[in-house]
Amino acid sequence: MEKSLYIAEKPSVAQEFAKALKLNMTRRDGYLESEEAVVTWCVGHLVTMSYPDAYDEKYKRWSLETIPFIPDEYLYEVIPGVAKQFKIVSGLLNRKDITTIYVCTDSGREGEYIYRLVEQQAGVKGKTRKRVWIDSQTEEEILRGIREAKDLSEYDNLCASAYLRAKEDYLMGINFSRALTLKFGYPVKNYMHTDKCVVSVGRVMTCVLGMVVSREREIRNFVKTPFYRVLADVDLEGKQFSGEWRVWEESKYAGFPGLYKENGFLKKEDAEGLIGLVSGEDGIVHSVERKKEAKNPPLLYNLAELQNDCSRYFKISPDQTLQVVQELYEKKLVTYPRTDARVLSSAVAKEIAKNIGGLRNYTVCGKLAEEVLTGGSYKKIASTKYTNDKQITDHYAIIPTGQGLAALRGLAPVSQKVYEVIVRRFLAIFYPPAVYQKVSLVTEVKKERFYSSFKVLKEEGYLPVTKFSFWKDKKASESGGSAPASEDGSKDAGNGKAVAEGEAQEESCDEALLTALSKLRKGDRISYHGFSIKAGETSPPKRYNSGSMILAMENAGQLIEDEELRAQIKGSGIGTSATRAEILKKLVNIKYLMLNKKTQIITPTFLGEIIYEVVDNAMKPLLDPRLTASWEKGLTQVSEGTITSEEYMRKLDDFITRRTNIVKQVRNQTALYPAFDKFAGYYKG
Repeated sequence: MEKSLYIAEKPSVAQEFAKALKLNMTRRDGYLESEEAVVTWCVGHLVTMSYPDAYDEKYKRWSLETIPFIPDEYLYEVIPGVAKQFKIVSGLLNRKDITTIYVCTDSGREGEYIYRLVEQQAGVKGKTRKRVWIDSQTEEEILRGIREAKDLSEYDNLCASAYLRAKEDYLMGINFSRALTLKFGYPVKNYMHTDKCVVSVGRVMTCVLGMVVSREREIRNFVKTPFYRVLADVDLEGKQFSGEWRVWEESKYAGFPGLYKENGFLKKEDAEGLIGLVSGEDGIVHSVERKKEAKNPPLLYNLAELQNDCSRYFKISPDQTLQVVQELYEKKLVTYPRTDARVLSSAVAKEIAKNIGGLRNYTVCGKLAEEVLTGGSYKKIASTKYTNDKQITDHYAIIPTGQGLAALRGLAPVSQKVYEVIVRRFLAIFYPPAVYQKVSLVTEVKKERFYSSFKVLKEEGYLPVTKFSFWKDKKASESGGSAPASEDGSKDAGNGKAVAEGEAQEESCDEALLTALSKLRKGDRISYHGFSIKAGETSPPKRYNSGSMILAMENAGQLIEDEELRAQIKGSGIGTSATRAEILKKLVNIKYLMLNKKTQIITPTFLGEIIYEVVDNAMKPLLDPRLTASWEKGLTQVSEGTITSEEYMRKLDDFITRRTNIVKQVRNQTALYPAFDKFAGYYKG
């Protein structure tokens, strides 16, 4: 009797497929079987690329003579620790009664690679192969994925990009690590007084190290600039507020060299001079503008956004966040976590009532879900910015499935909180915007202008939805717990800005003051009851924390000055949603970076800064986000079919060869000692 074989990436996922199929399955060693089907699993990777010595024993010894190492044909081998499961899976793939293979590994580049390596190593031929592509592990989604499974060949481009990614990391790691270690390992070892030193480099890893070290050096070299702002204290119908002085074209101080930006002075005496000029005079209302501002709910979570918020809220690393959300996915609570998209697909938007309906049984947010269903706002979600098929590559945003709630109580407290964060972000998109009344007032005295800005919340809109049940800080809760810093989701990755920059700070405003302000008209006289000086100083850039680093990696284009190149690589970033957390974790494990577990702040170690200096002098392009992001863009183009594997591989081989040979010619090893000395003092003690 002919049978179908379902092969998953993990035993737990295979179990869910077996349940969904509802067949009378018997457990065997490494698989499940019924009269109609067999379900088996990998345990992550079963096959890997062979080390160079598998090609020739001479490559076992690191030598400049044997690099660059670029094989014509790549060798692969079964990972020893999982050889038993590979043998089981290989046997099943080649069983004569198995006619159709359903590939059920994770729906992404890495999941595709895991299966293709197994199939290649097992020598599978003459079978019908279908790809199951799902966004959650609910029974409904699994059955849909099986029903709509496409021929595996439709994913050949994705497979090609997966193989290329692995070859790229392999070639860069082997050739560049060997070249730099052979040239610089001995002098670094001597300087550090250690037994040995291997210079570990990688396409993404080294770039991230560069970002952290560069930021640390910006902080060290930062020189604070003091400045002095002048404030006018205004009295309006018994209500007090302040206005901030700013220079304008008819001001006495227009073009004055002692200004700090447009709203401060570099010397206190100049600020005092301004006060002397305007004191004792009433002001005139130059302009008053009133407008309503609507703030929409933030876009949905992708993995990077979630990792950033979990770093801030719970002080957990991106790797821990990924573990948590992966668990939620496997418990059927949320959709596929390794996604870069922050929107829904139009297909999902049509069925979204099912997700919301299931959340009525979630105690924490059940009433909110009921409100959404009763109000019917979900019916129009497909026509909003929260649904956009063009912004989705493999998977839509991370959202709750509305299922699996029985499993929630058995999860760790932090997992329950992460789930709540995801649910509230999801439900918020079905609520109206928060509406603020804004008033901007400009008063003038002796052609010097003072600016005041007010903002009062008139309609809460979605804000109550974002108030977490676990939030202890009342102010943080009231500000709307999970709202991002900006509408496009980009958060400050650490670019420090001067306190005086930007618009005048908005003051809190009660209804009485708002009423008084609403009566003002241009030309009205206004009473000042004093002027004051507010001293400040510029602040250095912020260090990356684990969350902001993930965002900086995702938004690598923001680090690039060239507009054309930035537009070209937009959406590529450094690494992928599936790999960024692991890269950061590796840099910490090899002691190039240090992660403070309490604050999640990232800093370089002494060794990390030395490695940075080595790479900066011998292989500088590896530190450049433009290079790293362009490689990722190339892999995306391969998966889209816009460039061929051969084109990509030619460029890669050329890059590896040229850069390796350049390092082989290096003769400046000991010349780096003074540079090491320069920053050694920052790491003493």
